[in-house]
Amino acid sequence: MKKNEIILGIDPGTLFMGFAVLNANGNKLGFVTMDVLKLSGKKDVYERLELIYQKVCEIIKEHRPTCFAIEAPFFGKNVQSMLKLGRAQGVAIAAAMQYKLPVTEYSPKKVKQSITGNGNADKQQVWSMLQRILLLKEEPEHFDATDALAVALCHHYQSSSPLASVGKGFKGWEDFVLKNPERMK
Repeated sequence: MKKNEIILGIDPGTLFMGFAVLNANGNKLGFVTMDVLKLSGKKDVYERLELIYQKVCEIIKEHRPTCFAIEAPFFGKNVQSMLKLGRAQGVAIAAAMQYKLPVTEYSPKKVKQSITGNGNADKQQVWSMLQRILLLKEEPEHFDATDALAVALCHHYQSSSPLASVGKGFKGWEDFVLKNPERMK
């Protein structure tokens, strides 16, 4: 992880998209902002996707993040919901890519595990832990915003871990063996 990173965390959604910005300077964390983009269910799905794209671009222009972390859609039983969520995630990622930001995706379970130590924690448990870690007091109106903050903090923890670089850069076992002949017997 770089010395100073500004992390944009996104919790994608087609009615509420949570977003948060976190400043991480080594182990010093600074809360910048979190909120939700509220989208009307009466709007056409494509209009909502356009609004998500525009909002992510606006956040990037305003806060100038150095990296982008997004929650991956969880696999549910409702295929239509998954499709809509995947589209929302896709346009948010496209906005980040337009600004050449490195994109990292985290499963909901990974985010919860990183913040609370429990991959099955509920939204209130995640928020309580975020309050302790970042010394936040105000209760947000929507947990979509706190979920986005959790994604940003998860990214900080994952990228600043001494184990973050372990196992990276290999394209499979053959590549590992070629790059590590001394480890073979």
